[in-house]
Amino acid sequence: MTDDANVAGTREARYEAAERLKAAGDLAGAVHALEGVVADHPDFALAYSALAAWCTRLERHGDAVRHARRVCELEPTDPFSFTALSVACQRGGWIAEAEDALARSRMLQGGG
Repeated sequence: MTDDANVAGTREARYEAAERLKAAGDLAGAVHALEGVVADHPDFALAYSALAAWCTRLERHGDAVRHARRVCELEPTDPFSFTALSVACQRGGWIAEAEDALARSRMLQGGG
């Protein structure tokens, strides 16, 4: 196994451990675990996406929006990333940014 494969396996294993915490009802612990993953792997879009959703559920809206923005930076052609950003922004009260993100999502889907 190459070093790259070891790094990917480690980040995946850590992501799965965070998912287990969430499944056990420890959402705050899951967020804390994933924050460590993205600190070590700043290009891990899936972890940022989960953080955005989980922080929204914890009503940590500023964190949710920050993580959702990072997903959009990492996945700039993925319409779902912008839809998720729109939801995070809406829940946090950033309505203009929510509308902009939704428009971007629709544009990427070919409907804008």
